[in-house]
Amino acid sequence: MAFTLYDKLWNLHEVTQREDGTYLLYIDRHLIHEVTSPQAFEGLKLAGRKPWRISANIATPDHNVPTTDRLKGIEGINDEVAKLQVVTLDNNCKEHEILQFDIHDRRQGIVHVVGPEQGLTLPGMTIVCGDSHTSTHGALATLSMGIGTSEVEHVLATQCLKTSKLKNMRITISGQLQEGVTPKDVTLAVIGRIGTAGGTGYAIEYAGSVIENMSVEGRMTVCNMAIEAGARAGLVAYDRITENYIKNRPFAPKGNQWILAKKQWERLNSDEGAHFDKEIEIDGSSIAPQVTWGTSPEMVCDVDGLIPEPVNESIEHALNYMNLEPGKRIQDIKLDQVFIGSCTNSRIEDLREAAKVLEGKKVSNSIKRAIVVPGSGIVSQQAIEEGLDKIFIESGFEWRAPGCSMCLAMNPDQLGEGEHCASTSNRNFEGRQGYGGRTHLVSPATAAASAVEGHFVDVREYI
Repeated sequence: MAFTLYDKLWNLHEVTQREDGTYLLYIDRHLIHEVTSPQAFEGLKLAGRKPWRISANIATPDHNVPTTDRLKGIEGINDEVAKLQVVTLDNNCKEHEILQFDIHDRRQGIVHVVGPEQGLTLPGMTIVCGDSHTSTHGALATLSMGIGTSEVEHVLATQCLKTSKLKNMRITISGQLQEGVTPKDVTLAVIGRIGTAGGTGYAIEYAGSVIENMSVEGRMTVCNMAIEAGARAGLVAYDRITENYIKNRPFAPKGNQWILAKKQWERLNSDEGAHFDKEIEIDGSSIAPQVTWGTSPEMVCDVDGLIPEPVNESIEHALNYMNLEPGKRIQDIKLDQVFIGSCTNSRIEDLREAAKVLEGKKVSNSIKRAIVVPGSGIVSQQAIEEGLDKIFIESGFEWRAPGCSMCLAMNPDQLGEGEHCASTSNRNFEGRQGYGGRTHLVSPATAAASAVEGHFVDVREYI
């Protein structure tokens, strides 16, 4: 019988089917941060339980950590609730002897950056985290899903997740991308094609020559935003690119364990003739740099496009919120802030991409603030070693410490009311980056080029 990659991962981890039709799925890796874990640990304490398998859990603070004044540590967090969450994570990890990359650890960073770069995300795993963008880890042939706080407690206590089985969707992106078109543009184009509900009830496997030629970091960007397409999980098959990425990472298998692991990992692909409930094909050569214009990731168009006519109430509301008129050129949208970072686009390849555009140029005087936030201390260190920080600083960007930063306004890095921001993050909902803030999702390259001009530009003209 032919199986999809999702089916193979599911079959390896299914524990039992319950009477109500749901399943218990064994979880190999549980990633923990400070926002969704305090209530879960408190629930364990009240029930007189302890984490079932300590070594499966890895923690790092990311949402509430400051990206300035990092030397102050926790004392640099001004918001008392945010500070309490980080302190509570520290205390819970110490009490239960859970490995944590704390605020002073150079390995600290966004949990979805830290896991793969440390070799904690390995092919064939089931991975959960109290964060919707856990789908990121599917880029390494894993089944990775975001979970809620009550589920965090359940996984801590049992190492299992109660869940339902998903249907299979395959999105095949063929051909070759134009120069200047990036994985972020690919995933935005996919969402524009199928909508934010297009993947509801599915696990999406990304395939085709564009994906096969993409780096693991690029695949992470694509899988990261599978959630914005409505899917629970995004996946990419294991291949030599995956192998080369994992090899020699700190927590990756070594010696004979590495040889044995590779033999297992090589099976992690969809069999020829495997059934997919839905198939979508996209010509990668037709994808242009993308810019969102509305308040949902599906409200997106080519950078040389126009703001659409409001054909329904949702679009009309979005245009009113964004203060945009139908027929206006995307490239005529003036920007107030630029943000390069988030679990979508804060890895070393993302920073290289932006720095390449910025080298020798200056941020426009019309930009109030432009910041770049590395995804981890390791990314920051590598960027500094390569001189990327100097390129950003000399151009007029602020070079920050690792964290989620402006992605979700749970920290001081926020938009002002009415401000337009070119953001490399993953969500552009109303108020996502601050009350009244207007978010436009773009690639790091487009964000960098637009920072120079003060408005959106076609980055293909910059390379």
